[in-house]
Amino acid sequence: MPQKGKPKGRRTKTWVALAVVVAGVVVIWFLALLVTGPALSLAGGSALGKAALDRVNELVALGPRPVGSEAHRKMERIIIDQLKAAGVSVDEDRFTTDTPDGPVAMNNISGRIPGRGGPSARTIILATHYDTKIETKFQFVGANDGGSGTGLLLALAPLIAKRGFVHNVWLVFLDGEEAFHEWTATDSVYGSRHLAAQLQSNGGVPKIGAFILLDMIGDKNLGILRDSNSTPWLRDVVWKVAGRLGYSKYFLSTGTAMEDDHVPLLQAGVPSVDLIDFDYGPDQSYWHTAKDTADKLSAQSLGIVGEVALETIAELDRQ
Repeated sequence: MPQKGKPKGRRTKTWVALAVVVAGVVVIWFLALLVTGPALSLAGGSALGKAALDRVNELVALGPRPVGSEAHRKMERIIIDQLKAAGVSVDEDRFTTDTPDGPVAMNNISGRIPGRGGPSARTIILATHYDTKIETKFQFVGANDGGSGTGLLLALAPLIAKRGFVHNVWLVFLDGEEAFHEWTATDSVYGSRHLAAQLQSNGGVPKIGAFILLDMIGDKNLGILRDSNSTPWLRDVVWKVAGRLGYSKYFLSTGTAMEDDHVPLLQAGVPSVDLIDFDYGPDQSYWHTAKDTADKLSAQSLGIVGEVALETIAELDRQ
């Protein structure tokens, strides 16, 4: 409550001081924008994370979503409908591949956002797998492994569609990442092997500027490994962007060589990076278990990875 009898001159000085402080804050904010480029604000990142988590919950509500299941077919419809609602054109690449259980039909779904660069524009791919592992002994809903990347890509779709990048952006939902039995070179990453083979056969490899894979990125205790299989220069771009946004502690300096959906693209000659948190629960106890549920995820983690992915695309678009 204001005090009585405060001198008018003192009040005027107070307002002047306040105006100086506000002006200083505005200048600092503007300079930050110049340095960081068109990244999402912290509030925007939180909104993005919440939107992604909402979509993960929608997928988890379907139950287990392995290839060939009714829940998987419903999930395909959700992905397609949400991409179209975001104003993104959709390409379905249905194929049949040999598995240890015989021929299986799969579907790679791509949301394709054309850039302003015309025929010479490169394509930046942001990808995830959307299938969940087949389990017969317990209910595996794959909130993080399968759900988190899918939910985040769906939440990013309307943002990327409105950005007007120079280069094309594809949001690719890969099928059949999980092994039907034990992970081997021939029983895993079916969708990305199919995509890599296609790009090689149609001469599309040189047109792909980067392949950015999101996998298991929703853990509340987020720690993205520095995958040694990833293309070094592209991995460095991602880590520099994360540092610029203030997220260095979530993008670790340690890591290992990951076998994931990026490997077939690397083998085809596409610069690729795997953004994965492969430390999920105490002693990895949430991975491929009934404990991989939505309560283990956080909107903050999804928002952080989403901000970094979006700004990495913007950084590559400027190159």
